Amino acid sequence: MENSQDSKSLILTVDDDSVNHMILEAILEKDYEVAMALGGREAIDFMQQRKPDLVLLDINMPGMNGFQVLEYMKKDGELKEIPVIMLTAEMDQELEVKGIQAGAFDFLHKPYIPTLILTHVQRTLELISLKKRMQERIDKQIQATVRQLAFTKRLFKEMVFALAKTIDAKDPYTNGHSQRVADYSREIAYRAGKSKNYQRKIYFMALLHDIGKIGVSGQVLNKPDKLTPREYSSMKMHPVIGSAILSYVHGMEELRVGARSHHERFDGTGYPDGLAGNEIPEKARIIAVADVYDAMTSKRSYRDVLPQSVVREELMKVSGSQLDPRFTDIMLQMMDEDVEYRMREV
Repeated sequence: MENSQDSKSLILTVDDDSVNHMILEAILEKDYEVAMALGGREAIDFMQQRKPDLVLLDINMPGMNGFQVLEYMKKDGELKEIPVIMLTAEMDQELEVKGIQAGAFDFLHKPYIPTLILTHVQRTLELISLKKRMQERIDKQIQATVRQLAFTKRLFKEMVFALAKTIDAKDPYTNGHSQRVADYSREIAYRAGKSKNYQRKIYFMALLHDIGKIGVSGQVLNKPDKLTPREYSSMKMHPVIGSAILSYVHGMEELRVGARSHHERFDGTGYPDGLAGNEIPEKARIIAVADVYDAMTSKRSYRDVLPQSVVREELMKVSGSQLDPRFTDIMLQMMDEDVEYRMREV
């Protein structure tokens, strides 16, 4: 990367240990401008003078720890959009969940692995750039709505379809997944007596429910074998990434709900927020049913489409634990009417 100093992204490293700064600077200085702060208060003072593009924030620091710095940033109108990757030597999932819920974008563990540091930093900056570009395009579309509402609606649909196809294209074994989940979700909503506006919204939410997979390595997405714990943790980040991307889509805030909450479980054991029962947004509960159904009725690298009888049995098993029983029952009714087993990947 042959960027000039002025064009390089600015990364602020925050750690009370100067040795850690030296390590991070050595890893990053070729591609990025690196600044350092030896504590939380010093970091905030720096950011008030100059906004970095990314903050690498240590958790355990004397005085003002990483969570306190993050809390301050999220309450500050000028700093809240700066992405934060938290740094820790602890392998504690509860700590990571706390950080993600507080607004951290990602986590990195010590000791530092240069390739991993560079990959996470590059991915984060690319995703933030993508969010900004999406927001710029959407702002222009909102202005165009005043002049040509019908055209804007059509363009919105085409963009959503294009994004959905982009998501599915990352994994050849889920081709058409987003479209099918959207179709099933809309049909469940219709049978549940929901309004046409509700059905329209859930359709678009379902089309983009997996957009966060843009931020997941293709090697992980396409791996035919069982994922390692680290790979599974990476995969589990896609709802958070998707929610962050779609948070920039103003005017239809519910889009991010489908992305963030479709892996929550009715019994509270899902992710990323551990919501249970009616705490899970209703549209996300519907999308979850459609998503699970399509996963079983689609081809995978390790198996073919499951028989309809097996799918029905599995849905009944997870009704009330993983899935909302009300909407699962509607899916089972749809299956009973599908005597030729057409609701599947062909």
